[in-house]
Amino acid sequence: MKLLNNLSTHCLVSHLRILTFSCVSAVCVFADIRIETRMSPPEWALLERELLRANVEACEAFYEKYFDERGWLLCVERWGGDDGPDDAIESCNNWPHLHAIGGSDNIYELYRKAWEGHLRQYTKAKTTEVPFARDGMYYKEFVVMFDWQHNAEGLQVFNLMGLSDPYDPDFQKRVRRYAGFYMNEDPGAPNYDPEHKIIRSMFNGSRGPLMRKATALDWTGDPIDVKNRFKLGHGEDSYEMMLEHFKDYTETTGGHPLNLLSTTLALNAFILSGDSKYRDWMLEYVEAWRQRMERNNWIIPSNIGLDGTIGGEADGRWYGGTYGWNFTPTNPVNGKIVTRNRVHRSFLAFMNAYLLTADDRFLDAWRRQTDEINAQGKMIDGEFRTPRMYGDDGWFYYSKGRFDENMLELYYLSMKAEDRERVGNNGWLEYLEGENPDYPLEQLREDIERIRERMAGMRADTTTPDSRLADDPMDYNPASVDSLIRLMEGGLPIRNLAAPLFCRLRYFDSERRGPGIPEDVAALIEEMTDDSVTVTLVNANQSKARTVVIQAGAYAEHRFTEVEADGSRIRVDDDVVKVRLAPGSGARLVLGMERFVNQPTFAFPWDRD
Repeated sequence: MKLLNNLSTHCLVSHLRILTFSCVSAVCVFADIRIETRMSPPEWALLERELLRANVEACEAFYEKYFDERGWLLCVERWGGDDGPDDAIESCNNWPHLHAIGGSDNIYELYRKAWEGHLRQYTKAKTTEVPFARDGMYYKEFVVMFDWQHNAEGLQVFNLMGLSDPYDPDFQKRVRRYAGFYMNEDPGAPNYDPEHKIIRSMFNGSRGPLMRKATALDWTGDPIDVKNRFKLGHGEDSYEMMLEHFKDYTETTGGHPLNLLSTTLALNAFILSGDSKYRDWMLEYVEAWRQRMERNNWIIPSNIGLDGTIGGEADGRWYGGTYGWNFTPTNPVNGKIVTRNRVHRSFLAFMNAYLLTADDRFLDAWRRQTDEINAQGKMIDGEFRTPRMYGDDGWFYYSKGRFDENMLELYYLSMKAEDRERVGNNGWLEYLEGENPDYPLEQLREDIERIRERMAGMRADTTTPDSRLADDPMDYNPASVDSLIRLMEGGLPIRNLAAPLFCRLRYFDSERRGPGIPEDVAALIEEMTDDSVTVTLVNANQSKARTVVIQAGAYAEHRFTEVEADGSRIRVDDDVVKVRLAPGSGARLVLGMERFVNQPTFAFPWDRD
C-alpha cells in the first residue's frame, strides 16, 4: 500500500476529514475518512439491519431443527443425483455470504460445524450397489466421483469459507488438496489429461475419473422404498421410476464443459497461496476450452473425446453428451421429453479466468456464442424466438426473446455499453442507472418476506429424520442475502456453480478484526461504472461511533484511485479505505476504482503489507 499525498492537510467537506491511518508503523497505511455529517437512518438502512438480524435468527432456528450436535444433517443418507452428499451441505447455502457481509460470528460457527459434520457423515455413509462409493461417498474429504453439476452444488459453502476465516488450517489444507485432485498431484486421482487438456470423464473426484459409460444405478444410488415415505423432487414414486429418470444419462466419458466448474478449486488455491502453478493450470484449462469454442464456430462443444477431438466420445457430435446441447431425456412421471442443457453454467470458469487476467478474450468467446445463437432467431406465431438446443437436424427448442444466458455476468465484468445491450431489461441495472428508485426497498422487503415464508414452511414440516432426504430441508433454508449482495457490495449472487464472490466492495470491522460491516452500519451502492462506485454509508447508532474498512473487491483484486464527496476529491492508491462514522452520521462517497489490477488474496486488510 502506498502513502497518500498530503492527506493530513486536506479537508474533504465541512464534516468529512481525510487523514492517514497506520496499522503497523509506516508499513500499512489506510486512507482514514472521518464522517461527522448528521444523517437520520434512511428506510433502506433500517431494512438492511433488520434483514441481517432476521437472517441470523432464522438460520439459528433452522440449524437447531435439522442438524444434531455433531453437525450431521438429520436425514436418510443416500448417494445419487436425486439426493446425495451435495444436498446435505446445500442446506447451508448463502450462510458464508451472510457472515461475510455482516451476520454474527455464530453463523460462521454453525455452517463450519455443518461442513465438518457432513464430511464425517458422508465418509461413513457407504453404498452397497453403486461400485465406486462402497467404501464411502466421500474420500479424502471430497466426493469420490460425480458430475460437476452436483459437485459444484456441494462446494458452494466451501468455496466461500475463505471469506470468513482464510487462516483456518483445515481450510488451507483442503484448498490445496481439492485443487490437487485436478492437477494430478494425487496419484489416486488422475482426473486431468495434460496432453489433451481435458478432465477425462464427467464423473470425477477424489478417486479419479469414471472411465466407462455411467449407468442409471451410478446416478440413482442404492435401492430404496419411496412410496408413503419420501417425496422426491422430480415426482418419482418408486425406485424403478428413479432408475427410469436416469436411464439416458450414459454419455459421460471424455471432456464436458461442466468440468470447468472445477476451476474455482484452483482459483481458491491461488488466492490463498499465490502459487503460480494453480493460476497456470486454471488458465491453461480454460484457454483450451476457449480455443474449442473458436474451432466450433464459437459454440462451446458439449463432448470432447479422450483423444482431444470435438465430439470424439459422441460419434463425432459436438452437441452430444449428458447435459449437452442435445440432451433430451424422457421424464418418467409424465412420459414427456425434457431439455436439460447445462453447458451455460461453464461460463463461471471464464469469469474466474477474467478475475485473474482482465483479458477480454475470455468474455469475447461468449459474446460470439450469444451472437451466433441470436442469429438463428426467427419469428414464430408473431413472436421473435431463439434456440436453446442443437441436434442432428440443427437448432431447436425456440424460446421467446433473444438469447441472453450469462450476459448479466459478462456485462458486470466488462462494463461495456455493447454488453449492456445484450442484457436487456434488468431491475438492478436500471436502479444503478437511476431509472428504478424503488428497487432497494422492494428487494430488501422481498428478502425479509422470503425468510418469513421459509420459517413458516419449516414450522409446518412434519418429516422425521427417517422420512427425510438430504435435499428436503433446502426448501426451508432461510438465508436470504441476494439484496444485500447487490445493494451493499455491488456483487453478483451466483447459485449452484461453486462460484467465488464477485463484488465491488467488501466491508471489515476494524474493532473486532473480522469480516462484515460493523454493527449499526448500513451501506447502499447507488451507482457503478467501469471506474467508480458510489456508496452511501450511515451509522444508525446515535450514541456510538463505528469504524468500517472498505475493500476494493472480494479479494482486493481492485484498487481505489480517489475518494470524492460534495465535489472535493482526494487521490488514493490502495485497495482499502478506512471510514470512521460518528454517532448518527452518514455520507455519500464516490470511490474511483481500477478493476482487476491486483493479485487477489484472502488475507484481511490489516494482515497485508
